[in-house]
Amino acid sequence: MKFADVKNDVAFRKIFGNENRKESLISFLNAVLDFHSDQRIKEVTILNPYQLPKLKGGKVTIIDVKATDQLGRTYIVEMQVGDLDGFEKRVLFYSSKSYSDQIKRADFYRKLRPVIFIGILDFEHTENKNYISRSQIRDVETGEQTIKDMEFTFVELPKFNKELHELKTLTEKWVYFIKNAENLEVTPENINDEGLKSAYEEANVQTWTQEELDAYEYAFMREEDERARLDKAKEEGKEENKIATVLKLHDKAKSISDIADLLDISEDEVLQIIKNQKNK
Repeated sequence: MKFADVKNDVAFRKIFGNENRKESLISFLNAVLDFHSDQRIKEVTILNPYQLPKLKGGKVTIIDVKATDQLGRTYIVEMQVGDLDGFEKRVLFYSSKSYSDQIKRADFYRKLRPVIFIGILDFEHTENKNYISRSQIRDVETGEQTIKDMEFTFVELPKFNKELHELKTLTEKWVYFIKNAENLEVTPENINDEGLKSAYEEANVQTWTQEELDAYEYAFMREEDERARLDKAKEEGKEENKIATVLKLHDKAKSISDIADLLDISEDEVLQIIKNQKNK
């Protein structure tokens, strides 16, 4: 048996956006959001159901599944593999838009229902030591939750380090699945939740069609291209900062040797940067 990398675009949508396997999304949401009793999700309507992307189509930058439950609450479940600039602002924009789009201009505000964002992050994002953090809008002095219709939950995969034999809660088993499924050869024996069982079944690439496998591999290619683009942009940004710092220090009459020592570069590189600036 071989399982897919759940962080892959195609695999993620196939597992959590599958209209024929809604039990997986319901189980995941109830576990990660720690819903009990009347809060528990019993039914969901997937608003952007799983579809195979065009192999030669446009670049997918956001991997998400959007759904509503029996109480009208909206859930945005997003997989983010890279820490992009503006991530927090986009989360706010996307969540706010989902909230405001529920009604038309003439409708009453009381028709609005909560929007809950769940970000599964393959990088560390918060200072919280726990792998799951929840953000709400609360009074800074009393802790009172003054606005209740918008919440943000982040699952930071690098902070989750439990081994298979250490898993106890359903939440831990879900996060382990997302982070480690690709490295497993069989479904773990301690899985007794139907939604998670279904997720393992969907993640078994030996049951996928050839079209799904091709799309899965192509999604990895797109991801690598995007990583290369981001790495290049970061390197270019570092180079621009270095050049700007050299010129600023030079304008302040710092010596070539001092500039080289401060930036940990050679004196020849400092001289070349200054020369290039003079030739512009």
